[in-house]
Amino acid sequence: GIIGIALIYAVSQGMTTYINTVQEDTLSSYPLTIESQSMDLGSLMEAFIGAAESTETHENDAVYLKSMVYNLVNAINSTEINENDLKSFMKYIEEERYREDSPLREAINGIQYTYDTELLVYTENIDGKIIKSDSQQLMQEILIEFFGMDLSTMINMSETSGTSAMMSMSPTGSSMKLWQEILPGDNGNPINPLLEKQYDVIYGTWPSDYDEIVLVLDKNNELDDMTLYALGLKSKEDIDEVTRAAVNKTEINVKTEKWSYEEICEMEFRVILNSSCYTYDAVSGTYTDLRDTDAGLKYLYDNGITLKVSGIIRPSEDAVSTVISGSIGYTHELTEYIIENSKNSNAVSAQLADPTTDIFTGLPFRDNSENLSDEEKEAEFRAYVAALSDADRARTYIEIMSIPSAEQVNAIVTQTLASMTVEQMKETLVTSMSAQTGMGADELEGYIGAMTDDEIYEIFGEIIAEQYKMQYASGVKMQMSSMSSEQLSGALAMSLPTYTTEQCATYYEEILEFSDSTYEANLKKLGYVNLDNPSTINLYASSFENKDVIEEVIAEYNKTADELSQIKYTDYVGLMMSSITTIINAITYVLIAFVAVSLIVSSIMIGVITLISVQERTKEIGILRAIGASKKNVSSLFNAETVIIGFTSGLLGVGITYLLCIPINLILHALTGINNLSAYLPIPTAIILVAISVLLTLFAGIIPSRSAAKKDPVVALRTE
Repeated sequence: GIIGIALIYAVSQGMTTYINTVQEDTLSSYPLTIESQSMDLGSLMEAFIGAAESTETHENDAVYLKSMVYNLVNAINSTEINENDLKSFMKYIEEERYREDSPLREAINGIQYTYDTELLVYTENIDGKIIKSDSQQLMQEILIEFFGMDLSTMINMSETSGTSAMMSMSPTGSSMKLWQEILPGDNGNPINPLLEKQYDVIYGTWPSDYDEIVLVLDKNNELDDMTLYALGLKSKEDIDEVTRAAVNKTEINVKTEKWSYEEICEMEFRVILNSSCYTYDAVSGTYTDLRDTDAGLKYLYDNGITLKVSGIIRPSEDAVSTVISGSIGYTHELTEYIIENSKNSNAVSAQLADPTTDIFTGLPFRDNSENLSDEEKEAEFRAYVAALSDADRARTYIEIMSIPSAEQVNAIVTQTLASMTVEQMKETLVTSMSAQTGMGADELEGYIGAMTDDEIYEIFGEIIAEQYKMQYASGVKMQMSSMSSEQLSGALAMSLPTYTTEQCATYYEEILEFSDSTYEANLKKLGYVNLDNPSTINLYASSFENKDVIEEVIAEYNKTADELSQIKYTDYVGLMMSSITTIINAITYVLIAFVAVSLIVSSIMIGVITLISVQERTKEIGILRAIGASKKNVSSLFNAETVIIGFTSGLLGVGITYLLCIPINLILHALTGINNLSAYLPIPTAIILVAISVLLTLFAGIIPSRSAAKKDPVVALRTE
């Protein structure tokens, strides 16, 4: 009985340990991600699923309408982008995770904060050329060169549409991702213990400083050729040769190449601060990118932060899933170093000093001008003119005078339309569109001939208006060409007080040029971010059950936070794997049930064996009673025997279980191929099983021992 119990518990314990390992490893690839801006895709998915369900009851005797378009469009239109106050939530999480009685202490394996800043890493490849160590960008260049396909468009679309979180749900992340910040540990430890469990260091050590990185290999010690190209170990010619062969569908002999661990660890990479890339151009009064020239890039590279490969790692054989999806891992200390040092550049200081002007173009930021009233536009226009030089004022006055009034445009359009017939307009449109598009007159006549008179009037009126505006502007510029800049500037100064609010609003839209960027986007471009305000928080749970604990903590936070500071997120893992915890619990309960059944069976067996022993030793009992043994002595005798039997059987059962675990594990590993699925019996459990064996045998022998004590000595002596 003890052997059965111990074996079942050993297998159960091994299975439970394996499940916990799988949960921990899996959730390391699927952290609970909270973004500064997120879209509630969970509600959207539910709406899409519900759109396929009919809510109307009818007979199945004909074809009926099911409303889907309205539900889908309404769901998309109603889905809003949520703003999360991650600065306040980060402070709360940091306080909560170190509180002794906090549930987060056991529920969280690690926390990672990411920021809206680009890591600029460059290296010198085997051709002696400085390249950006970015496999996505290098692949994009190849796609453009051979296919004319721009990969950045798809990437930007995914980011702006709020689907970046969903795209990152892949266990391996983006297959083109090269550099990745590795999960930090607690109390300033740059490496999380979870990484040390999932990876084996095959050469060197884990990073211990901000300027140290690790190279991540797969289980076969391999890196793909695109990664090797981005690391500078493959030339552009090699990659072009492979790509060209694939495009032409010709075979190519792939030769075996390898690099020693020492060669890898001798490599150097240089990090260039985002803000260091830009220098002030006194001629244009703006900041230009040094990377646009080879000399500028060389200067930045030579003065960049040198990174050294401290070690090489690969996933351990027992790892089910891994945290690092890239090929190079760097620490959070490097991120902090870059952010802190980026604040000291001249470009950042210049942009912070003037939040209204784009330092890269010299143009003002638009700042949601479409929401400005006419009065606000008037104020902006007058402030803009006041800041101009005489030459710019002269140019602005010409542009103002080149804009005809709406009454003038309408009068010309009305007069022209009234003087022409519809047929004349059609002929003119055919001639004009043929000259612009290169299409044949016959094809255009059919297209224009199908239009209604109202459509002809509208299109022709727009053409007349544009032509009149161009002619009017050309005439004004010709008339004012003889005037000096001082005269034109003086004319604007005299006319400015006479402009109405409506006129100023029109000039604001027609004359002012705005930057295509924003103040926030420029600071992000310069790498200026606040370490206390991350763009994303990744919470790594230790199990699926503890993921629920983390969600409960977030819910508690939302109860005390105001509405604008509440955290909103989509639990993608929960949407897809909601039944995992239930299945795991069911497996555990079944194994517990097996153990319980074994306990009951063993107890009955012990009771039966002890009762048989009493029946077989009836004469012995009679002799003991005849020589003076009391009922209590007889009962104690049998109780002592059952205790000794229980202790001995417990020791034997536990010992035999340890021996049986060896072939059982060999069979499990051979059948499942899972090396970390092993049956084992913990020592505390073994001691408890021995104690249970003693208690069970004692309990099971109480009734037989009492039965033996109650036997009549005379009757017992006559029994053979």
